[in-house]
Amino acid sequence: MNRARIFLTGVGGQGTLTATTLLARTALDAGLPVTSGEIHGMAQRGGVVESTLLIGGYKSARISQGEADVLLGFELLETLRALPMLKRGGHVVSNAEAIQPVGVCLGRECYPPLEAVLDTARGFAASVVMVPAISLAEQAGTAKAANIVLLGAAAACGALPFDVAALVRSVEKYLKPKIVPLNLKALELGAQAAAAGQAA
Repeated sequence: MNRARIFLTGVGGQGTLTATTLLARTALDAGLPVTSGEIHGMAQRGGVVESTLLIGGYKSARISQGEADVLLGFELLETLRALPMLKRGGHVVSNAEAIQPVGVCLGRECYPPLEAVLDTARGFAASVVMVPAISLAEQAGTAKAANIVLLGAAAACGALPFDVAALVRSVEKYLKPKIVPLNLKALELGAQAAAAGQAA
C-alpha cells in the first residue's frame, strides 16, 4: 500500500497536528507524495481538531464523507463522531480512553461507553484497533506522547503506508533531542499494544 487518505481527529492539546506533520515527513522521506490540510481546530485547548493527510499523489487535501482509508482518533468521542468520514472497509485506530468534555463534566451530556463506540466502529471498518494511548504514554514518560503511541499502533497494524521503523527514524530526525527517548518508547508501547492483542 503506497496510497492512503488519512483523517485525523482529536481535541486541542493532544498533538493531533504534530502527528499529522510527523506522518507527512515520514511519507516524504519514503519518497511518497503528500498533501495535508487542517480542517479546523487549534482555536482553544479542548476544542475539536481535525486534519487530513493524503499520501500517494492526490491533488487535493480534502477528504469527503466515506472516503478516508484510515481514521486516526486521538479522543474516543471524536473517533465516534468522525466515523462517517471512513470508507467501508477502512481502518480505525483510536485512543480507547476518554477526555471528558465540559458538558459531560457538568452532567449535561453522557459520554458513550467504549463498547458502544467499538460496535459502531465495527459497522464501518474492516479493522478496529483501540489502545489506551494516554496510559501507555504515561508509561513512556508523559501523557503528551499519546499521539505518538497512536502512530506506533497504526503502523504496527498495517494502517499506514510505512512501518514502525520509518516512524522511529522520523522521531529521531524531526523531534527535539531531549524528547526523542520518551517518544521512541511511546512508539514501541503503541506498536506492542496493537501487535499483542491489547487492542480491541
